Amino acid sequence: QVQLVESGGGLVQAGGSLRLSCAASGRTFSSYAMGWFRQAPGKEREFVAAISWSGGNTYYADSVKGRFTISRPYAKNTVYLQMNSLKPEDTAVYYCAAAYGRSSSYIPPSDEYDYWGQGTQVTVSS
Repeated sequence: QVQLVESGGGLVQAGGSLRLSCAASGRTFSSYAMGWFRQAPGKEREFVAAISWSGGNTYYADSVKGRFTISRPYAKNTVYLQMNSLKPEDTAVYYCAAAYGRSSSYIPPSDEYDYWGQGTQVTVSS
């Protein structure tokens, strides 16, 4: 079992930045690939970014590529999502999720994430 707790959400103006954190506890965190997802009101949850358990491989949705960065510092049970150049359309509840990593570079598809946090609200005003 992996427990995930997100933090760092808030209200920011368009063009601003936020850094989300996801603290993990429980089973061997280092064996899990991590992802960030978001869900806006009235919309389905969508993939944002993912990082392999080694940290050596990352993958981003086209809508955030070049603006968001996912990271997981070595030996820390935390994953970060640095969000720059925020836009009103980035407004959503952001969730982190964990999926067992089949290899050090494995990026799981969205349907393989087994553990989810409770979410943190990000609101970008225009």
